[in-house]
Amino acid sequence: MPKVLVSDPIDDEGLDRLNDAGYVVDVKTELTEDELVDIIGEYDAIVVRSGTKVNERVVEAADSLEIIGRAGVGVDNIDIDAATRKGIIVANAPQGNTVAAAEHAIALLFSLSRNVPQANASLKRGEWRKSDFVGVEAKGKNLGVFGLGRIGGEVAKRGDALGMNVVAYDPFVSQSRADKLNAELAEFDEVLERADFVSVHTPLTDDTENMISDEEFEKMDDDVRLVHASRGGVVDEAAAARAVREGEIAGAAFDVFEQEPPAEDNPLLEEEDVVVTPHLGASTESAQLNVAETIAEQVVNVLEGGVAETALNAPTVADDSIQPYVELAETLGRLVVQIGESNVDEIEVEYAGEIADEDVEPLTVAVQKGFLEPILDDPVNYVNAPKMTEDRGVQVTESKTGHTEDFVSLITVRTRDGEEHEVAGTLFGRTDPTIVLVDGYRVDAPPYGHALIVHNVDKPGMIGQVGSLLGEHDINIAGMHNGREKIGGEAIMVLNVDDEVPKDVREKLTGVEGIVSAKYVSL
Repeated sequence: MPKVLVSDPIDDEGLDRLNDAGYVVDVKTELTEDELVDIIGEYDAIVVRSGTKVNERVVEAADSLEIIGRAGVGVDNIDIDAATRKGIIVANAPQGNTVAAAEHAIALLFSLSRNVPQANASLKRGEWRKSDFVGVEAKGKNLGVFGLGRIGGEVAKRGDALGMNVVAYDPFVSQSRADKLNAELAEFDEVLERADFVSVHTPLTDDTENMISDEEFEKMDDDVRLVHASRGGVVDEAAAARAVREGEIAGAAFDVFEQEPPAEDNPLLEEEDVVVTPHLGASTESAQLNVAETIAEQVVNVLEGGVAETALNAPTVADDSIQPYVELAETLGRLVVQIGESNVDEIEVEYAGEIADEDVEPLTVAVQKGFLEPILDDPVNYVNAPKMTEDRGVQVTESKTGHTEDFVSLITVRTRDGEEHEVAGTLFGRTDPTIVLVDGYRVDAPPYGHALIVHNVDKPGMIGQVGSLLGEHDINIAGMHNGREKIGGEAIMVLNVDDEVPKDVREKLTGVEGIVSAKYVSL
């Protein structure tokens, strides 16, 4: 009879599901690392929240463990690499807190619009300052949403239900998804300039760090109210405090912080017109019940020989004949989404040559996984990638052709929206993956690590200027691959580099005469 260890408190509904399956369920919370190591070998599954650290030492002692279930989203407390090496599935519950997080964002919006925290504090001090707390109505106002993913989409729905005009920026969501949410897609600056309320729901990446800072606050009207409930670091906290203090915006609300808990001298804590909450987005009874039920169901599925739909390290299911192409397909998906700048409606995957004779469905799934990973906070795997692609309103098509002139096999991935982007790759010697085409330019680039893709005018001196500028910022070039349409036309450089290329460096590159664009991609 399977044994399940629950080492952090979870809702009783989750425990009931495990008990109903006939398992031995032991609830042992606040275990030390040594205590956990001593007993983990007895168990077939463990369910944790954020308190238990399932590190490499714990994993190595887990001789019978089949699944580590995280009742929640974040898995920073779990060594996924160690678990994968030992064949242990790691699963989480990413959907359970969606409604809770969206509702909290709306609660913060109303707190700002009606001065609820300030009025509450004033009245409890014995004051009756009714005329000092005149608010604004949400109906008819423009709600600017940055990020129309899982939570941002729910915020958009609620804004629309309140009679707000939802205008959104998300370069990776399709027009069809925006239409379903009754949201108008617009460019980044246009959202800033039109919004009466701004709600931020983007992942924290190199490009989104301090995405809203001094320059962005200057573009907003002085009656804008900002809600930040996504990831700490996306909004510049010092800039937001200054903008409120100097009347550049009317107010702000923060549920997340770059450092949690925030330092006592964090300027946001000093401003009366800034509402702050201690990361309460997922803190509802319903959310805790949902994540407990979800993760219990994943544990039962795995222990009964099935699949954990929310597994973070789910293996690919591919025949030996196509297994070498899985990594290439995933990389092509990662590449094509990072070189585009507009909202993707369709992904087309074309297989040519010998690969077209195989069952390529796992490769198409790998493309979708690669496409989604750079743009989502939620973990993506080979189980959930097709559904997550569908949820974003992106249509996936697959085609085959037996003919290819230059390669034994070729995989081409195209994205369509207002424009088209195209990348292609092959295996040399059937083991060496190589990117051979980027937006119509022939290249021969390894699909690993960090890369910088530069579009430039084909004229003398361009390579030297790019190399010099990267050198000035201590960015080493590991390899360079060039392609061009014709002499004097437009050319492309694909530079493999040792480190990330920061946004400010890319902006300096595009300021060089003759350079059309410079895009960093992580492969």
